Amino acid sequence: MAAPVDLELKKAFSELQVKMIDTQQKVKLADLQIEQLGRVQKHTKLTQAEISTLPTNTRLYEGVGRMFVLQSKEEIDDLLTDKQKTVNDKIKELEQKKVYLERSVKEAEDNIREMLLSRRAH
Repeated sequence: MAAPVDLELKKAFSELQVKMIDTQQKVKLADLQIEQLGRVQKHTKLTQAEISTLPTNTRLYEGVGRMFVLQSKEEIDDLLTDKQKTVNDKIKELEQKKVYLERSVKEAEDNIREMLLSRRAH
């Protein structure tokens, strides 16, 4: 009778281990993406700060692929503001995903603990 219980626990532990490794990789990836988006955010803020010091009649160019397109200062500022909003949204989304992943691993650990405690009680 002890053998089926041991097999069941062994299976549960191996599933938890696989889930933990997978989740840790996803969390690391999310951290890297958040870090990269933070750099983009910083770059955008610096660019916006520099552009705001320029006179309104300054000719500004936006890089598009291998070419540059003449844009007004307002258009460039709007593009940078939109980019800032997009980056902020992505960072929030990634942080929520990270919290969800960590919570799912914790729940799996708790389930195995409960299983162990119930086995010991019997």
